[in-house]
Amino acid sequence: MPDVILPVLNEAMAIPKVLARLPAGFEPLVVDNGSTDDSGRIAEALGARVVCQPLPGFGAACWAGLVAAQSEVVAFMDCDGSLDAAELSRVTDPIANDDADLMIGIRRAKDGAWPPHARVANLALAQMIRRSTGLKLGDLGPMRAARRSELLTLDLRDRRFGWPLEMVLQAHAAGWRIGTTDVTYARREGRSKVTGTARGTLGTIADMSRVLRQG
Repeated sequence: MPDVILPVLNEAMAIPKVLARLPAGFEPLVVDNGSTDDSGRIAEALGARVVCQPLPGFGAACWAGLVAAQSEVVAFMDCDGSLDAAELSRVTDPIANDDADLMIGIRRAKDGAWPPHARVANLALAQMIRRSTGLKLGDLGPMRAARRSELLTLDLRDRRFGWPLEMVLQAHAAGWRIGTTDVTYARREGRSKVTGTARGTLGTIADMSRVLRQG
């Protein structure tokens, strides 16, 4: 059964909803990345396995979750309520069936879910990826899946917001079959620390631009 790695930083409002939507057989692995709102305690009380990662950064949380995971197929998903955990099989089934090596959920946003500045930044990033690799990805979606053992061989180094891009670039360089599928994207619970603010978006762009230059 797939472990679902859920990086968390102050997502107490969203955790109950996210965990309640997990399909049967999917095991939540919450990585608490320094929350001050009892996110870890709430997740644990609801039956999730919780790992603490004091080193700040999205990539640091994802890496800690990957190391701690026990299933062969692993999924990653934001834990802010913007994604529907009930759709996880869309990214995990092709991996389990050996139809793909990395599956990415392309976000199809509901009205008002995606701030204009974040949407524009995402399109610009997609164009940079296409120029650099030839990959035609409309999104670096935060719902994705792969085999744990194969992800570990990629030796991903980024510990900030360049992590999702580094995974794609390294997978492409390794000749992986990268597939995509549509997933629903709704308004998140609470205030975003990334795409909900121009500052957060600019920081993410800076991290990903750095990864592109290094790649």
